[in-house]
Amino acid sequence: MGFIEAICISRKKGVAKKPVETAHFISDWGLNGDAHAGRWHRQVSLLAGESIDRMKQKLPQLAPGAFAENLVVRGLDLSAVQVGDRLKIADIILLEVTQIGKECHTACAIRTLVGDCIMPREGIFARVVKGGIVRAGDPIHKISAEFKITLIQPE
Repeated sequence: MGFIEAICISRKKGVAKKPVETAHFISDWGLNGDAHAGRWHRQVSLLAGESIDRMKQKLPQLAPGAFAENLVVRGLDLSAVQVGDRLKIADIILLEVTQIGKECHTACAIRTLVGDCIMPREGIFARVVKGGIVRAGDPIHKISAEFKITLIQPE
């Protein structure tokens, strides 16, 4: 079991997200007030805090939300998560993993500064099955997929 280290939101796409203490997940929508919310397969994005730590060795000033991730998760092996798996947060919120990785923006500021970006390889995307309030520090754990869905290719 891991925990939510940071929750990050932005009202505009293409910019770094800013940390907030609490946020509201809306079923089949995403995080209330976040630009990436909507009726599609990438309602919420997650990155492992441990992956961000590796990038901080090259760029120490990285802050939560720099990769436009909604959730920074620590203590849960996100590399073991597969499309179709479900993640439960605080025994209330339920996410279903829909995509792993994505194509990086051509003008990715992180890739330009560091020469690498982890989101294309390690970013996890999910849809909100059951909503609720999430707080920094809430526990998160993986629930094996009840069924597998078709892998969606990175855009």
